[in-house]
Amino acid sequence: MMATFGGGCFWGIEEAFRQIDGVLETAVGYMGGELDNPTYEQVCCGDTGHAEVVQLRFDPKKVSYPYLLEQFWSMHNPTSLNYQGPDIGSQYRSVIFFYSDEQHRQAQAAIAALDASRRYLQPVVTAVEPAQTFWRAEAYHQGYLSRGRS
Repeated sequence: MMATFGGGCFWGIEEAFRQIDGVLETAVGYMGGELDNPTYEQVCCGDTGHAEVVQLRFDPKKVSYPYLLEQFWSMHNPTSLNYQGPDIGSQYRSVIFFYSDEQHRQAQAAIAALDASRRYLQPVVTAVEPAQTFWRAEAYHQGYLSRGRS
């Protein structure tokens, strides 16, 4: 199955998801914008409408989508609108792109549960949107933080 998440710079999010048993493959790229085949330079200017995202292929027999959502909350601050740490702009927004009605329902339920838990002082601003075309980022971005560790 597929899942796509955006929560700031895609390097750290990708590395965190790569560590989860049942995540079979990760790729960083761009989703949610208006320009076909955008480059990193275009996206980081914030003018294309894309978010930096991580697309996962996962085995639902080993890891559930709700578990991936729970891990996603711990990877970034879902109450920060259009910024994460030093990264500022809509390209760094917190967003979940869903591939099915079930993923949509589970994402909405996870946000409601997170808000109800009062884990954060502010409400969750994570957008939940239908998946669009995934534009794979340039090769030098793929697995960026894991290079040299093997």
